[in-house]
Amino acid sequence: MPRRILEGKVVSNKNDKTVSVLVERRYMHPVYKKYIKRTDKYAAHDEANICQTGDVVAIEECRPISKNKKWIVVTKNGEAIAAAPVEKKAESTEKAPAAKKASAKKTEEKKAVAKKAPAKKAATKKASAKKTVAKKEKE
Repeated sequence: MPRRILEGKVVSNKNDKTVSVLVERRYMHPVYKKYIKRTDKYAAHDEANICQTGDVVAIEECRPISKNKKWIVVTKNGEAIAAAPVEKKAESTEKAPAAKKASAKKTEEKKAVAKKAPAKKAATKKASAKKTVAKKEKE
């Protein structure tokens, strides 16, 4: 599912690594057909504390960082900002396939051992059966 990207104005940067972004949107009223302005305020993650009040920023939807923070600052005044949390997530997905391969090898080895083990048990049963038959013949 694509991530939403919104553009708005920074109204507060008082918190550490967090900025409040005011996003304004216009939509047509369904009955009166007049355009109405609606504003929403989002808490966005700003890793380097670069954004100042009044900056125009683009924010992108991401995984929840805290209770209210589910957005990350992508660009400031049209300039790209490095997004640290998104990059960390990409690195972790690259390591996962290698781990799956190692686990697949282990399961194959266990299956091979399991196939060999019942054959040995069956052989020991046959040998013990031969001994009992031999004892009966002696008597």
